[in-house]
Amino acid sequence: MVAMALERAGYRVRHAESAEDGEAAIRLSQPDLLLLDWMLPGQSGIDFARRLKRDRATRDIPIIVLTARGEEADRIRGLDAGADDYVPKPFSPRELVARVKAVLRRVQPTANESPVEARDLRLDPVSHRVTGTGRALEMGPTEFRLLHFFMTHPDRVFNRAQLLDNVWGTNVYVEERTVDVHIRRLRKALEPSGHHDLLQTVRGAGYRFSAD
Repeated sequence: MVAMALERAGYRVRHAESAEDGEAAIRLSQPDLLLLDWMLPGQSGIDFARRLKRDRATRDIPIIVLTARGEEADRIRGLDAGADDYVPKPFSPRELVARVKAVLRRVQPTANESPVEARDLRLDPVSHRVTGTGRALEMGPTEFRLLHFFMTHPDRVFNRAQLLDNVWGTNVYVEERTVDVHIRRLRKALEPSGHHDLLQTVRGAGYRFSAD
């Protein structure tokens, strides 16, 4: 049913029954996006997502987790594992297609292709690379877009709703608490070069990026 809904929306779909089959298919032809069920035979979808995000060859593939586990703690676990979105069952085909479109929009190259810099932190939208004091920093596509937005809007405070609108896009089915998860992941990605302190929490207001 998922494959049919996506094919009707114009996507080409490849189906795998297990994490092992899925990994083999990914190695053969890397997809633009991965829909991953939490409950898989042999290895859980969450463990599979973590493994993909640790691998240089597959870490940039956006992942949407599908699961019947709808509790907030489970959603946080899925996002912490590297998922870009989390869709609890049951869901409608229209909602799933909308979420797929939203995630794919987020990982497209940014409109502004000029590199941005702040205190020896450099982000290049064209090569999709981030360096801190000359050291390459690894991060996922959502964290990249989040950092790019912050670096191009320094010293301004944005609340979760504003970040969702500007980074995730309007009319996207994403909870505001999702922003906190990606902020934590972005800070962790910036730790190796010591730039995590540039991303500041403003109590009761939101988040700010400042090089001062």
